[in-house]
Amino acid sequence: MKLIVGLGNPGSKYKGTRHNVGFEVIDELARRRALMFETSPGNAVMARERGPGAQVILAKPLTFMNLSGQAVGGLMRYYRIDLDDVLVVADDVNLPLGRLRVRRRGSDGGHNGLRSVIDSVGTEEVARLRVGVDRGDRRRDLADHVLATFDQFELETMRLAINNASDAVEVFASEGINAAMNRFNRMDNNETDDSMGEDQNDTSN
Repeated sequence: MKLIVGLGNPGSKYKGTRHNVGFEVIDELARRRALMFETSPGNAVMARERGPGAQVILAKPLTFMNLSGQAVGGLMRYYRIDLDDVLVVADDVNLPLGRLRVRRRGSDGGHNGLRSVIDSVGTEEVARLRVGVDRGDRRRDLADHVLATFDQFELETMRLAINNASDAVEVFASEGINAAMNRFNRMDNNETDDSMGEDQNDTSN
């Protein structure tokens, strides 16, 4: 069983903001699989497959971003999920709008949610899917930027990015982290998985 955790802040106030892209990917995956959200033991809401062939638990922490690791650690312990079977989905201001990066390990890159997850599990060996939300105007306070919504010119790019990110999670769940890295790390912001071709060999971390 794979645990897929999208990072974000709970509550309608934060819906549609750059910092909640992880939640949007989880929502899209739940929609695709016709799963309903329910409360979970790990201070999160989750949508879980059951029965033979079940692949994933989809989760959105109910903690705020800076405490996301509490939910991840709690879910891992309760469902006895190995770290190799965990993927965290988060926004990244250091990537261009809509760009994806899949990595099997790494630092938090200044992302407070990833920092909390790393602290909770005790290692940087946490697979993550980063979705670019762009830094924008560097004169603007970073906190204000990530808690702002996308403008009308950015929304189409982000809709495509959320779809592509959901595809990347599906590949991770069925084929593993290397396949997801190979297929999505070189994808241009405006491409879909179908347009990538088969010769993608980037397995860097």
